[in-house]
Amino acid sequence: MGISIWQLLILLAVVILIFGTKKLKNVGGDLGSAIKSFKSAVKDPDAGDETKQEKVAQDSESADTESVKKEDKV
Repeated sequence: MGISIWQLLILLAVVILIFGTKKLKNVGGDLGSAIKSFKSAVKDPDAGDETKQEKVAQDSESADTESVKKEDKV
């Protein structure tokens, strides 16, 4: 006693009527990109750490240049 193909089609039609095709397309795209980023994070977990470290380094460099500019004004 499982779900037949007709019940799945009726359920699909009701979901499309409620949410609309555009919203379902956006949800599908968001889900696909989330799965893709998850898979890339699982394959190479260190890659995310490197980008975080580079961002921290860039932020510290910009803070250093701002402090130098402030000292020049004084």
